[in-house]
Amino acid sequence: MSELHTFIFEGLPVRGVIVRLTDDWQQVLSRGHNYPAVVEQMLGEMTAAAVLMHSNIKWNGSLILQVMGSEKKDESPVKLAVVEVKSDLTFRTTAKLVHAVKGDESFHQLINASNRARCAITLDPEMKFQGQQAYQSVVPLWGDHGEPLASFALAIEHYMLQSEQLDTKMVLAADSNAAVGILIQRIPIKGENNLAGTRATFERSSTEDEDAIGQSEDFNRIALLTQSIKREELLSLSVDDILHRLFWNEPIARYAPAHPAPRFQCTCSRERVASTIRSLGQTEAERMIEETEGIQVSCDFCGQTYRFDGIDAAMLFMPAESVVPPKI
Repeated sequence: MSELHTFIFEGLPVRGVIVRLTDDWQQVLSRGHNYPAVVEQMLGEMTAAAVLMHSNIKWNGSLILQVMGSEKKDESPVKLAVVEVKSDLTFRTTAKLVHAVKGDESFHQLINASNRARCAITLDPEMKFQGQQAYQSVVPLWGDHGEPLASFALAIEHYMLQSEQLDTKMVLAADSNAAVGILIQRIPIKGENNLAGTRATFERSSTEDEDAIGQSEDFNRIALLTQSIKREELLSLSVDDILHRLFWNEPIARYAPAHPAPRFQCTCSRERVASTIRSLGQTEAERMIEETEGIQVSCDFCGQTYRFDGIDAAMLFMPAESVVPPKI
């Protein structure tokens, strides 16, 4: 069963979150995507990271994590990877491949071979005020000196350090059975100066927090402990065993596990697809019907297929008052 736990280190300016996605992650992979194992690993790590990040903020809406590769098809096999997590920790994820995967590619080779890939973090409000836009930050997948970042965890750490001025340690692992992640973060000196749900989210952080980067001996020690866990341990051990293995000698205080727990859930629907078809216009919809004898749309996230024949499509463009419900 999937689970998420938050914890603090009593008396220390450090907090943590751990997530373990099991049955829900397996449900994602059972939707007919047939991703190669290395792509499953990358998507699983991204999903665990997105759940960790959303659980660590106060935000009524979606957190969308996107990694965008090069536009050139001959550079990296993965063109796009997307994870969306909502306030109730429901999530969905997908990836678009543009050519075959060998199976031994690193994260850098999968999506950033040209060192031009970018990571976008978007906070999309559930209820928007008039004129309100989603908050987005786009960061490159390379370090301060142009060096490619070797893992997605390093990309998030680099983002948090550069954009939010917060020391962060993230450890991620995933395979076909589980997606697991640990987030350790230095508590800001003033307020919640990380991914908070306000316009200040992507503005410059306070001078005090910037000056404190790398100066907390407690954070540095705990981050070093966190980094010591092996991938195999992260994937095979329970949450209790992981926390004991890492922090048995630290003053850790755990909160009740997240309820409801993180779970897979897609937001696609026939109504949403119908709205998209309407936006194309009646002429375009009729052309598609003539060419393919119907309109068929498959969701990239869950694989659900929606079909509209000529009658279905025609009804989409009829005035509401002219649509007579069938007699029962």
